[in-house]
Amino acid sequence: MKGIFVSAINKNSHVDGIFLVKEKHMGITKGGIPYLSLKLMDRTGEINARVWAEAVHYDQIFGKDDFINVSGRSSVYQGGMQIAIGDLKKCPEGDVDVQDFLPVAPFSREEMLEELQLIMGDIKDKYLKKLLRMFFAEEEFVRLFTTAPAAKALHHVYLGGLLEHSLSMARLARMVSDNYDNVNRDLLLTGAILHDLGKIYELSFQKTFNYSDEGRLLGHITIGVEMIQERINAIPGFPSELRMLLKHMILSHHGEYLYGSPKRPKTIEALMLYYLDDLDAKVNGFQQVMGKGNDDQSNWSEFHKLFERFLFKKTYTSIESPEEIIPDNESEDNQES
Repeated sequence: MKGIFVSAINKNSHVDGIFLVKEKHMGITKGGIPYLSLKLMDRTGEINARVWAEAVHYDQIFGKDDFINVSGRSSVYQGGMQIAIGDLKKCPEGDVDVQDFLPVAPFSREEMLEELQLIMGDIKDKYLKKLLRMFFAEEEFVRLFTTAPAAKALHHVYLGGLLEHSLSMARLARMVSDNYDNVNRDLLLTGAILHDLGKIYELSFQKTFNYSDEGRLLGHITIGVEMIQERINAIPGFPSELRMLLKHMILSHHGEYLYGSPKRPKTIEALMLYYLDDLDAKVNGFQQVMGKGNDDQSNWSEFHKLFERFLFKKTYTSIESPEEIIPDNESEDNQES
């Protein structure tokens, strides 16, 4: 049983629960006594912890990315909550539900997948439709695509984040393609849905969110292009120009060489995909910031590395004007005339 969640821990209270070890370091006090410095997490947040007594003994029991059952007491230290652990034991992975320890998308993954499939049904081009159907007919692909986060940090950093980001991109692509001339709607939609598919192998998300070996060595852009090429090879008659245009969209969707794109956008659909991706990622990142901060009463976030600035978290609440009321006598005059 999980026990208490991080978000429910109050200061100066007993803590008893299972947590995932995100960070683990051995330190030495000024008096020369070893201690363990930990960062523990579950799906509701993170908390620092210390093991002051028998640190060397406990250091042999568990490692980073292990689940541990801790008993201790919370306190406030340097403005943040911290647990002084009195006792702990390692938990077998089979005894825990991983979804208690990793953040999960705020929307139903089943409903998001259903909506995405409805959008795919609007695509008219028979080759792009066949390509998408091929991907989403693969049970393992669907499992990974609906489970993976969209990133290790900064935006959609939760289970189901890749699906949420891809669905949001498809919604945006559908809207903007109707607003401009000379845009291939089917191509833009397909690029929006598949642009980040390589992240199912770039990222590791079994316990914590991190990069896989393949992710560090190749990256999701290269992985994604290879996955698309492999499926296209199995579709007889797939137009070479369409293949080139779709692959260009994947290769250029980070926009600039500085941001990891092997190519910069050179088609209208690739340009639109880049800006939509940047928009959705940044808005989601901003929304995550709006709910965080050391002081929840503050209008300002901590300094944000992605945006390179402090962010104003407060939103203005509009004051609706009352409906105009027509006086009874005026209404009667109108009826007589």
